[in-house]
Amino acid sequence: MALLHIEKNNGIATVTLNRPDKRNAMSFALLRELVKVAEKIKKDRSIRVVILTGAANVFSAGIDLADLNSPKNTAFAAWELIKPGQSLFQKAFLIWQELPVPVIAAIEGFCFGAGMQLALAADIRIAHPETKMSIMESRWGLVPDMGLTRSIKGVIGIDLAKELTLTARIFDGHYAKEIGLVTHLSTSPLEKAQAIAEEMLQRSPDALMAAKRVLDAMEHQPKKALRLEKIWQLKLLLGKNSQIARKKDKNPEVQFLPRQYK
Repeated sequence: MALLHIEKNNGIATVTLNRPDKRNAMSFALLRELVKVAEKIKKDRSIRVVILTGAANVFSAGIDLADLNSPKNTAFAAWELIKPGQSLFQKAFLIWQELPVPVIAAIEGFCFGAGMQLALAADIRIAHPETKMSIMESRWGLVPDMGLTRSIKGVIGIDLAKELTLTARIFDGHYAKEIGLVTHLSTSPLEKAQAIAEEMLQRSPDALMAAKRVLDAMEHQPKKALRLEKIWQLKLLLGKNSQIARKKDKNPEVQFLPRQYK
């Protein structure tokens, strides 16, 4: 059985964590698969929006503790943590933040630990009100090491980030919405994600990518953000999809070309 199920439909790629018997817990093999699939999506210019979700109405119960505690994985994990650059544990999550397309997480059931870090790597998060969520690593005597320091920045305040990380408290979707950790609440998160994705399909794929790049820079590279606004605007004005967007505004039947820029 594939660890990730990918369905492409009219420019929307729905990527489903597919370990329902393990509540979609993140095994080391699943982490590798997340990287592999994201790299394929990055190269596929027919994909314009990504939705991340989990099988059996569960997003992810977190890291697979059986894998984490396995002696055969100890040396591998140690190397990943001491080698230069991003570890597999970071790349498997941050790569979704780096995709040149919007990423929407549709969350329900459980969203713990590694699951939370994957959700935070999305651009937009939609959660069922009864979703159980937690930055859970301290419960296992660990620190979040899957890119949380980058992905949670700007989402909630540093004081709340510390409180939730230090306590490993479990909270529901209502509280997550109250503090701004999720964007929307819905009793049908996947349907809501699909509706937002459909809205995005009405916009130029190059404009979507450029807007994501500029807004991410505002948070993570503030000294470059204004310059990137100018650079991307120039690229868009010289591109074909900007011209098509103006035609499409008058004639909705006009279709965009595949994304021009990387």
